[in-house]
Amino acid sequence: MNVTRMGLDMAKQVFQVHGVDEHDKVVLRKTLKRAPVLTFFANLPPGRIGLEAGGGSHYWARELTRLGHEVKLIAPQFVAPYRKSGKTGKNDRNDAEAICEAVGRPNLRFVPIKSEEQQAVLTIHRVRELAVSERTALVNQIRGLLGEFGIVVAPGRERFEKELPIVLADLEKGLPVLARETLTNLAARLRAVNEHVTGYDQRLQQLARDSEPARRVMAVEGIGPVTATAVVATVGDGHEFHSGREFAAWLGLTPRQSSSGGKSRLGGITKRGHEYLRRLFIHGARSVLRLTGSRTDRKSRWAEGVKGRRGENIAAIALAAKHARILWALLTRGEAYQVAA
Repeated sequence: MNVTRMGLDMAKQVFQVHGVDEHDKVVLRKTLKRAPVLTFFANLPPGRIGLEAGGGSHYWARELTRLGHEVKLIAPQFVAPYRKSGKTGKNDRNDAEAICEAVGRPNLRFVPIKSEEQQAVLTIHRVRELAVSERTALVNQIRGLLGEFGIVVAPGRERFEKELPIVLADLEKGLPVLARETLTNLAARLRAVNEHVTGYDQRLQQLARDSEPARRVMAVEGIGPVTATAVVATVGDGHEFHSGREFAAWLGLTPRQSSSGGKSRLGGITKRGHEYLRRLFIHGARSVLRLTGSRTDRKSRWAEGVKGRRGENIAAIALAAKHARILWALLTRGEAYQVAA
């Protein structure tokens, strides 16, 4: 079978394969169960295989690469334009054909294939993110339940956690016994979640100390162990991006364009790409903006100028985009960060 390019549409149990030869003539259409997938591709000559980036795609990409194939992961939004009949014709067969067509485009940007070690680091980030959201939900629920009895605690999570035991122990607040017991249980859950978050933070700090690329990027202002390990585990050495601006655009930190007739029109940030990394970069930039007013280096003066002209929010986005470009340069060139004079 003279197959040179294939598209593989994945699912939990049923896989659809679409293959073409060197003349783009369809020579393969096949439905496979999960178990014989690797055996089927092991019996094919090495070729280029396209997969949609999603759950389990990195695992299959690694396994197919070991069989000698060239595997490319494609973001789903880049596959959709090649699907016949658009959304109305969406099925496994058309999806596999669209993936096969998309993987043959020379200028398409592909998703880097993550190693098992990278995915292991990202599992800590995912679980930590879940714990942080659970902590926020618990704080909001306890605050709302206390408000039903006329008890208002000052804003701020740390202050709330400090005052909560005092509020629950104060018998003069007049809380019913049943409500006091329920809120005490919620407070115990909150302490347990806090311990989990602290444990994940300590683990990420250790991983950052053990990783040479993470240590280099942590020299940038506003980049801590969480952001450093997330960037290194997600993009690796950054060579999938041709420039720092392309990396910033992938994060969704560049302006949305609506330009025509030689006239440039820029809007807000696109918010495309990796939402988790974008949020980490923006939080880091906001922490740096709190100190730029007392600094005299070139980047701080530039950030203060943007903040004075456009406001703090736009300055935070601009500084986050600058940090993204700096990190791309550090990862791709293997250099150490040098603060501008």
